[in-house]
Amino acid sequence: MRDSVSMAVSNAGAGTRPSSALRAPSPREQGEGSTLDIAVIGGGIVGICVAAQLAETGRQVTVIDRTGICEETSSGNAAALAFSDILPLAHKGMMANVPKWLADPLGPLSIPPGYFPKLVPWLYRFWRAGNFKKFEASLAAQASMMKLAECEWMALMERSGTLPMLREDGSLELYEGDAEFQASLPGWAARDRFGIGYRHLDRAELSGYQPGLSDRFTAATFVPGWKTVSDPKDFGKAIWAHAERQGAGFVHGDVGLILPRGDTVAIQLRQGRTLSARHLVIAAGAWSHLLARQLGEKIPLETERGYNTTLPPGAFDIKRQLIFSGHGFVVTPLATGIRVGGAVELGGIHRPPNYARSKAMLEKAKQFLPGLKTGGGREWMGYRPSLPDSLPVIGRSKRNANILYAFGHGHLGLTQSAATGSLVRDLVLDQAPAIDLSPFSPQRF
Repeated sequence: MRDSVSMAVSNAGAGTRPSSALRAPSPREQGEGSTLDIAVIGGGIVGICVAAQLAETGRQVTVIDRTGICEETSSGNAAALAFSDILPLAHKGMMANVPKWLADPLGPLSIPPGYFPKLVPWLYRFWRAGNFKKFEASLAAQASMMKLAECEWMALMERSGTLPMLREDGSLELYEGDAEFQASLPGWAARDRFGIGYRHLDRAELSGYQPGLSDRFTAATFVPGWKTVSDPKDFGKAIWAHAERQGAGFVHGDVGLILPRGDTVAIQLRQGRTLSARHLVIAAGAWSHLLARQLGEKIPLETERGYNTTLPPGAFDIKRQLIFSGHGFVVTPLATGIRVGGAVELGGIHRPPNYARSKAMLEKAKQFLPGLKTGGGREWMGYRPSLPDSLPVIGRSKRNANILYAFGHGHLGLTQSAATGSLVRDLVLDQAPAIDLSPFSPQRF
């Protein structure tokens, strides 16, 4: 399974662990302090972009997060702006690989046996999302989202002064043998329909795009429009600095309860403080569906746990992001080092990390790049918030028009965050969104 954008979910969110100490705030408590204009739960890249886009219009925006800005999942992704990655995960090539991947406990896809029963309903929806009609609908929706995402990111980087952090080196997807290359062709044909540029390479051309590759790779596909950022954590914080310059504020807090009260929403923090806001945006990544459940909405979000190791600078001369799709991981050159990561572990948010998975990817990377220096790395695990059809939820709560959802971007949180911010801005301002939002409706399930 390709880890196209982020080794981790798109945004760090406020936690929602059950607690007997939580209770509905009284009217007196709700009235303490002034009422916020717009509150955004989640200080990851999606929440940051929502805040930046709204603050630029002059609205008062306050981001709430339990750890800080870009400190959790958005800090450890693969740094890619994967505008060409429009294929839903539940496509035929991926489904054909699932049995093989599950047979390897350290392979690209893992499901802990004890978690499997809880996962069955999500897996059924995921399987159904692979049928032709649903696949085509998701493909078209994803393509429209990506076109908007590229436009919005280029504009936001220009306004925020972060263009120097953008790298436009393209990506190289590598294949071991003709069978693996041939299996990729339907996906590239689907991209042809949406004008996405790429070039297939034979073995003789590979060293010109990435010296030092193992001879096991016989072909590759170069995607010139694939972009990366110098470091996702630094980039996210730079976008937040722009939002702050526009007037956005931050509250450190772990959200435990949200409660609509007429034209406002009460937001109770586990630290004992209660905030009130006229508009609320839930952009809390892998924890978002738990908050939506408090509002009576069941959104089938599952958590893909992704792993990586960031090696010191100089570990290898990586020219551009390398995608080892048959093994489910990527290698990315960052300003802060070389990041080796990906894979999917469908294991929820409570299990401890299994860093044997990051070690297995690092060992494979050493085989694929024989000169790679694997010492001195930092291991990491993060949570991708994923929905069965690979599309995020962007839209209003069914029962509360002043509560909006912006989560579930899976592997594409960084890529789609600027577009999501612009779409949420349009909804808050009662403007027509740039694309049809019906495929992203929270009520589509």
